[in-house]
Amino acid sequence: MGCAPSIHVSHSGVIYCRDSEESNSPHQTTTISQGTTTLHGLFVKTDAADSIPSVLAYQSRQPPPSAGPRRKERRESGGASARSRTPHCCSVEAETQTSSSSPKASTTEVQVGPMRLTQHPVQVLLVFAKEDNQSNGFRWACDRAGYRCHIAWTPESALECFLDKHQEIIVIDHRNSKYFDAEDICRSIRATEPSQHTVILAVVPRTSADQEETSVLPLLDAGFNRQFMENSSVTACYNELVQIEHGEVRSQFKLRACNAVFTALDHCQEAVEITNEDHVIQYVNPAFEQMMGYCKGELIGKELTELPKSDKNAADLLDNINTFIKKGKEWQGVYYARRKSGDSIQQHVKITPVVGQGGQIRHFVSLKRLHCTNENNKQLYKSHREDKYTGDNSQSESGSHKCKNRRKDSADVKSITSQSSDAPSLQTRRYSSMARIHSMTIEAPITKVINIINAAQENSPITVAEALDRVLEILRTTELYSPQLGTKDEDPHTSDLVGGLMNDGLRRLSGNEYVFSKNMNLSHTHLPVPNTINDVPPCIAQLLDNEESWDFNIFELEAVTNKRPLVYLGLKVFARFGVSEFLNCSEATLRAWLQVIEANYHSSNSYHNSTHAADVLHATAFFLGKERVKGSLDHLDEVAALIAATIHDVDHPGRTNSFLCNAGSELAVLYNDTAVLESHHTALAFQLTTKDSKYNIFKNIDRNRYRTLRQAIIDMVLATEMTKHFEHVNKFVNSINKPMASEETSPHSEGSDTECTANIKNFPDNQTLIKRMMIKCADVANPCRPLELCIEWAGRISEEYFAQTDEEKRQGLPVVMPVFDRNTCSIPKSQISFIDYFITDMFDAWDAFAHLPVLMQHLANNYKHWKTLDDLKCKSLRLPPDNNN
Repeated sequence: MGCAPSIHVSHSGVIYCRDSEESNSPHQTTTISQGTTTLHGLFVKTDAADSIPSVLAYQSRQPPPSAGPRRKERRESGGASARSRTPHCCSVEAETQTSSSSPKASTTEVQVGPMRLTQHPVQVLLVFAKEDNQSNGFRWACDRAGYRCHIAWTPESALECFLDKHQEIIVIDHRNSKYFDAEDICRSIRATEPSQHTVILAVVPRTSADQEETSVLPLLDAGFNRQFMENSSVTACYNELVQIEHGEVRSQFKLRACNAVFTALDHCQEAVEITNEDHVIQYVNPAFEQMMGYCKGELIGKELTELPKSDKNAADLLDNINTFIKKGKEWQGVYYARRKSGDSIQQHVKITPVVGQGGQIRHFVSLKRLHCTNENNKQLYKSHREDKYTGDNSQSESGSHKCKNRRKDSADVKSITSQSSDAPSLQTRRYSSMARIHSMTIEAPITKVINIINAAQENSPITVAEALDRVLEILRTTELYSPQLGTKDEDPHTSDLVGGLMNDGLRRLSGNEYVFSKNMNLSHTHLPVPNTINDVPPCIAQLLDNEESWDFNIFELEAVTNKRPLVYLGLKVFARFGVSEFLNCSEATLRAWLQVIEANYHSSNSYHNSTHAADVLHATAFFLGKERVKGSLDHLDEVAALIAATIHDVDHPGRTNSFLCNAGSELAVLYNDTAVLESHHTALAFQLTTKDSKYNIFKNIDRNRYRTLRQAIIDMVLATEMTKHFEHVNKFVNSINKPMASEETSPHSEGSDTECTANIKNFPDNQTLIKRMMIKCADVANPCRPLELCIEWAGRISEEYFAQTDEEKRQGLPVVMPVFDRNTCSIPKSQISFIDYFITDMFDAWDAFAHLPVLMQHLANNYKHWKTLDDLKCKSLRLPPDNNN
């Protein structure tokens, strides 16, 4: 007997035809037709439906006619059609337009605290054994509400569909156990993890008026959330679904968003602990486990009072904290905690009360981080860092081995000594240099204050420790590092030298002012300047081949270039560091700029001339090549340092700041007697550079980069002013040397130079301190040069000071450094004073950072030379012929 097909047309043009069969059969055969189809004489054009062979696209504006006559019609037709199974799970998509009277569902914005969430249309899974008025009622209710609807006809397909789609609402037919057990289906779904955020609704048979209503407890025990009394009205089904959405579904949606928050907490590097109002631990993140040495299972559900306490805290500290947070106030401070191993560690703790049910405080959130002042904390920090690089046990052995041996690849003294025949002596000198950092003789009063506060903080009550923390922050970030001026002994050479270099205050004679006028008519012997670095004359090129060595002889370059070494050395060094590429300027522009800068150095000065500038540039380039320095600075810092070295003494008059201030010079008036020469050097250099496009090396870089570069250059040149010498050295020692020395000498230290310099890069202030120290050391590196060069520089600077003293006497000005009288001065003694007071401590600190054994060896040899001369009461630069070694 033929069958009367049931045909439906979707809004998208896809049609499906379901052959009629017995009304009590739960399965029908579904066929999809596409293209052009004729239905009962009607011409219907359909769209492609390749993507839904197993999905029923069911969309409409109006509810279907009653299902009763249709089933009756099918029975009468005597359905003998083939009973092929349909797919287990079919879908009713309800995303198209609905009638104007029914709401259109779309994505909505939901606010959960400070988090804004996007909620997509609700998905509903209908689990029915057969199609009837009730299943159709829920199907059309989904269409009206704008929900995505999926239908499963068997328990297996229901579970499969849920695991694939994670529907928010599941409606299970609980009216008849003939086809499947509704409670078993509910339990199987509840056994899956996604179901914790799903509402499951049981459709139960309607009870008669004389029947007693059954208990819902069996349904709740099986995993159902609600029951729905059988009612095939689309409106009744719609009301039920909408109530569930606005109630349970939205609440569960907000809870599901917590997964993102917990993921963030699990990956957070700060230790997090959450307790309830009774201080029972409810959550700790992995960072907390790592810090405290416990695993979650040992902590969750325990009261804080059950965990071991450190005896280093003040007796009333916990009571004070509880009193504070119970009032709803946030508490933060320093707290000692005891790890599982028994060690006490000092933490910065911040506890925040969280208001919950009933408007009462229901949780306390604690954030904890290490306060690295004691040895246990430092060791724990090391283990954290090792874990970060070695990972867990699942990582490959080779990867772990690579991380543990990073230090072997670093070019520091420790690794070098293991391969050197004189390793013990060099390593001993290296460690003694670090030891001297902690007991520097030039320690400023502010450094002593910081040490006293650190010592007092260890056993102070929490409130006092907090206050001292804030005090230390202020002291470490303000200009309080200048020491009290005083000499190490009563030696007049040291007193005069320190007074002349460190004091730029006025000592002016009333009515006797000297007006300094610059000589701009400078004469230089003309030598053809190369167009490129490749055009350098062979004799100069041969000398420049050795420019990367510390023993490079700048005076030989001065001689062969007719006192114009800066251009030639500058071209070579700038090419090596890619300065032209960084500035995006041509080599011709850079060459022209070097010419202009060198032309504004006074060749008549015995010391402060372009040879000195070239020497400082060479030293700066040498320092930039050291692994620790190179790893700590960016390319911009390197370019800034090279430019600063080149211009740092441009247009130097051969006189000190004190002389200019005492003389009332134009420059001293212009710069208010403050950093007069250093301010002039930078200002003039930038004026000369930007004056003409032909030698404006900054013309092609963007404004922001130029501002950053300019500030770095200015800061470095101003750092060469001697009045702030001890401030810069002390800051460097306290902020760079001491932390790094502590790490390197620790027996648990496994870190590499790469890790140390990476930490420095994270703090721009530290990079600034390194650049200042670098140019300061380059500026006064003469005592660390080979002996022949050191002697030449000593003679030149002495001659310049002699000339200043002569002029001060002629002009009737205060004599800034009386010891530098050419008739009475002992140059060896003045060099010894300079090395003792300014050089030794500074280069010890710089060597501890940059690893410079060659310089320190030269310094020791040169000091020995000057001491020998001083012992022989020689005033000359060299030993007498009969004692010459």
